[in-house]
Amino acid sequence: MKITRLFSVAAIMVAALALTSCNNKKFHINGNITEAQDSMLYLENISLNGPVKIDSVKLGEDGAFAFDEAAMDSVTPEFYRLRIANQTINLSIDSTETVKVKAAYPQMSFKYEVEGSENCKKIKELSLKQMTLQSNINGLVKDPNIGNDSIESIVGRMLQAYKQDIKTNYIFKEPMKAYAYYALFQTVQLGNVNTLIFNPRNNKDDVKVFAAVATSWDTYYPGAERGKNLHNIAIEGMKDIRIIENQMAQQQIEASKVSVNGCIELALQDNKGQVRRLSDLKGKVVLLDFHLFASKESTKRIMMLRELYNKYHAAGLEIYQVSVDPDEHFWKTSTAAIPWICVRDEDGIQGKSLALYNVQSIPTFFLIDRTNTLQARDAQIKDIEAAIKNLL
Repeated sequence: MKITRLFSVAAIMVAALALTSCNNKKFHINGNITEAQDSMLYLENISLNGPVKIDSVKLGEDGAFAFDEAAMDSVTPEFYRLRIANQTINLSIDSTETVKVKAAYPQMSFKYEVEGSENCKKIKELSLKQMTLQSNINGLVKDPNIGNDSIESIVGRMLQAYKQDIKTNYIFKEPMKAYAYYALFQTVQLGNVNTLIFNPRNNKDDVKVFAAVATSWDTYYPGAERGKNLHNIAIEGMKDIRIIENQMAQQQIEASKVSVNGCIELALQDNKGQVRRLSDLKGKVVLLDFHLFASKESTKRIMMLRELYNKYHAAGLEIYQVSVDPDEHFWKTSTAAIPWICVRDEDGIQGKSLALYNVQSIPTFFLIDRTNTLQARDAQIKDIEAAIKNLL
């Protein structure tokens, strides 16, 4: 009886020690970030709901830091970042890894060394590739010798080449890895809008990329929240694309219907709450313009459109301008004094109207003739004023 009791006590002690050991699992991130004396360095967990501050330290002259944190109760790798002001270094941690980082502020986002984690090294590669892509796009936009039409075409090709590289050499190569997951959520700034490079909301191929990683994570990390989230994103993306495809199929211009309606219908509320249909403008030459009023170039573009409108409206020109601004109040204020039709897609850059017209960048415009037939998009038009006069 005493022996049995002794075994019971021993079993309880072993279980307690095992539980304590599990609860004491820690990961370690240490190193130096120089040129940042007296700056606050934050360690943040990139959760599914956004960044969450885990710890912080005020850096000394040598920039030394050491974070020893309890490992997340998760079967998957977790994502973190080191941040000083708006400069960040993205990391992934698998269980109880020790990761060492060396950098100098304020170039820490793109000039840093990382040791102890192959995933973190791959994440660095991806981050640098994304920064190079963004820098190249910014250079194109600022080049006065390149027109908007050419910029749109070149940026489109750059994005396709980038995606092919990332899919082939990172995501499909090891979809179960943390860096493959990280690659899915890279963004690029087009105008003032940050958009996903792999966008499952309106691109069937991108949905497949998300689904590939989701399936792999199901195998390696069954039941993980991040895996479930990827599946949900892929499923919602497939639903959105089916809706878009159905809408586009319904709007396909059959020969027998060209005389009735030769453009893809849009029916959106204007800044006074009235639904304005594109098809109601039959009999006019229509400049269909997709626009972001929050962009830096908005004022200049509106002045250009106002000049065209004032010059040709009496002759039959109408402008149907679709805003993708997320802030409705800002949009209404910005359009209060504009004389043409201003509508807004409340889903912004993820809206169905952009997908229906295959709008890849903002701003983009189309010309529709008096029979309500779509004639051309901006990439096909060298001289907008001459094209309008020709249709009038």
